[in-house]
Amino acid sequence: MIKAVIDTNVLVSGLICEFGYCAKIVNVFKDKRYIMFFCYDMIAEYRDVLSRERLGLKTKDVDDLLDSILLCGLSVIPDVSDITLPDEDDRCFYDTAITAGAYLVTGNKKHYPNESFIVTPADFVKLLNE
Repeated sequence: MIKAVIDTNVLVSGLICEFGYCAKIVNVFKDKRYIMFFCYDMIAEYRDVLSRERLGLKTKDVDDLLDSILLCGLSVIPDVSDITLPDEDDRCFYDTAITAGAYLVTGNKKHYPNESFIVTPADFVKLLNE
C-alpha cells in the first residue's frame, strides 16, 4: 500500500473542487487506496486552514474529512529535521513524510527541497493508478 502525507493545499483544493487530482486524492483516501500519515501539528493546521470562512467550506465536510483522517490515518511523532524551509509551518509535513517513509503530496513543491518523495497531486494519482 502506498504511504502518503498530504499537504493542506491538496485538501483545500480537493474539497473546493469536486473534480481534478486533489478531489481524487481526497476521495480515494476515503476508499482506503493509500495510507495517510499525520502528526497532530498537521491536524491543527488542517483544522485552522479548512475552517477559514473565506474558503466557504461546509463545517460538516471539514469535520467529516478530519474525522476520517483521525480514524483511518496513522499518527506518527516525526523526527525533527534541521533542513531549511521557506515556511516553517511546512516542517511538520516534511518531517512526517521522512519519518513515515511516505510520499509528501503537495501543490507547492517550491516550498520543499527537490527530493523524489515529494510529488504533485497529478504524480500521486499516477502512482495510485499503477
